[in-house]
Amino acid sequence: MKPLQDSIGRTINYLRLSVTDRCNLRCRYCMPEEGIGKIAHGEILSYEELYRIAQVAVAIGIDKIRITGGEPLVRKGIVSFLQHLAEIPGLKQLVLTTNGVLLEKMAADLSLAGVQRLNISLDSLDPKTFAQISRCGDLARVLAGIEAAQSCGFPIKLNMVVMRGINDHEILDFATLATSSAITVRFIEYMPAIREHGWQQLVLPGSEILARLEQRLTLIPLEQAEMAGPARNFRIAGASGTLGVITPVSHHFCSECNRIRVTASGTVKGCLFAGSQIDLKPSLRSGSDLLLAQTLGAIVDTKPVRHQMTPDECHHQAFNMSSIGG
Repeated sequence: MKPLQDSIGRTINYLRLSVTDRCNLRCRYCMPEEGIGKIAHGEILSYEELYRIAQVAVAIGIDKIRITGGEPLVRKGIVSFLQHLAEIPGLKQLVLTTNGVLLEKMAADLSLAGVQRLNISLDSLDPKTFAQISRCGDLARVLAGIEAAQSCGFPIKLNMVVMRGINDHEILDFATLATSSAITVRFIEYMPAIREHGWQQLVLPGSEILARLEQRLTLIPLEQAEMAGPARNFRIAGASGTLGVITPVSHHFCSECNRIRVTASGTVKGCLFAGSQIDLKPSLRSGSDLLLAQTLGAIVDTKPVRHQMTPDECHHQAFNMSSIGG
């Protein structure tokens, strides 16, 4: 199959597919404190429609799908849907991002369904700080979910959004997790999705994150693996786990971006921070897979060269991560 390429030659082989805008946490970097209005039930794509998008995307060159939300595990019937996705011919990777709250009871079923990897969002190892960031979360439930996932044999990536003055004092504590087990810990720069007042003060650049780590650890750079994400990855000398640093603000990786994303309401975007988007519902409801393929191809063709965001300013319209599937 000919690779799916955008206008500047980037190969697009990765689809982030959101199945819901609902979430059982209210993380401060994802949505404003007052919360958000839920999308009407009739606007959320059915599993049949989501499956068709996935099937057509794979047919035109996508070989990795990540299921996101909101929190994907809150949607009824998710395990059966994942099992159907895993059976799509040509799909090489089916992975899922979760906050881990429901994972303790669902990890075994996810493994049986064919999910290959889990990314678990975890922004603090301190119960009080975790509750402050998530606004309603119970750290103990997330830790139990991580343990259950490890027991099922899942390769685990823990994603920590680093925020200066809030949880950055825990960077080394998170790195220690990768010294005691074969997990990957990824440190992600705070992104101003909701354009919180004074957001610039929350951004801890990846260079500073690395500098803090290297004060205590010997980091050995790793080559970028095939189908890997945007992280710069490192092995810790003498440890079984790895560390990654993702720098969307201070050092963008747009030239290597290989993804498109579809929201739970059927909007396809070529960039998280781009204003351009296309509603897939007319193509879906036409019944034509060719038209759907052409619509997905159109968003690839118009994928922005890069986002317009720096550590000092951003120009996008504020949005809630849970509504897009960040």
